Amino acid sequence: MKPQQLTLKTILNKYGITIVLLAMILFLSILKPNFRTWNNLLNILTQASIYGILSLGMTFVIISKGIDLSVGSIVALSAVVAASLGQAANAANKVYPDLGALPIIVPIAAALLIGTLCGAINGSLVAYTGIPAFIATLGMTTIARGATYLYTNGKPISTLIPDFKFIGQGRFLRVPMPGWIYIVMILITWTLLSQTRFGKRTYAIGGNINAAQVSGVNVKGTLVAVYTLMGVLCGVAAIVSTGRMVSAQPGLATGYELTAIASTTIGGTSHSGGIGTIGGAVIGALVLSVMRNGMTLMGVHSYWQQIVEGLVIILSVIFDMRKNARKS
Repeated sequence: MKPQQLTLKTILNKYGITIVLLAMILFLSILKPNFRTWNNLLNILTQASIYGILSLGMTFVIISKGIDLSVGSIVALSAVVAASLGQAANAANKVYPDLGALPIIVPIAAALLIGTLCGAINGSLVAYTGIPAFIATLGMTTIARGATYLYTNGKPISTLIPDFKFIGQGRFLRVPMPGWIYIVMILITWTLLSQTRFGKRTYAIGGNINAAQVSGVNVKGTLVAVYTLMGVLCGVAAIVSTGRMVSAQPGLATGYELTAIASTTIGGTSHSGGIGTIGGAVIGALVLSVMRNGMTLMGVHSYWQQIVEGLVIILSVIFDMRKNARKS
């Protein structure tokens, strides 16, 4: 078998988005010297952490040729439940007035449990009922968001125990805790996708679900696991988000699913299934974070930032479609 020639076309196909990220960093470093300060770089990492964590799970979902539109609502539901169990003893308007301050592990476990349960329901609907993932997760979006407002009566939950503040705002070795949590999630999901049978089965299902089934892959079980993993990561993102704001509100994480899908798409995960990497999802999240940070430093209005982000997503999908068309 001949080794692939390292042509410009090959380099752009394989490393194009990484080159774009480096070019953006270089351009902004020259244009805005304060962009390259240590604090701003850490700010970029922190900003990328929440939707970056979500994009890791979305990578598995899209590789399996699915989609999950419910992640923002699941994050919100997980966050308000965690916050309600993490309120300080002296908090006003406590959700549970007779409940004293609980150890931080209790709200963390609650957020992970809520996320896991919602993800498992999504996966079961997709795997066992034949409902398209778009419809199943759209339904979960409405249910989880409604449950969030019902649980909180539409009010924010605040005055949390100090441990929550450390999770969202604390630092270890000068790096913010959200950044460390993001890095740990990257390592875990990279291992799952590239080093385990679960990852190989996810690729197989996305590449050709019928061939995967014939070859002995437990398609239904794997799909449930994929969406359950997405739910777990929603729980993690909820914990980080609650810690960053030291509160939770029912409108939290609106639109986060779109940002997660955008990060994954920009990073090269194909919506045709069977193609994608965790590294690509990380690069995609950093591209969005650097782009937003740079536009903010340049004084670009937030509305224009949304327009630019939308154009980047469309161009990424067009590029992906053209690349796959050439391969086929």
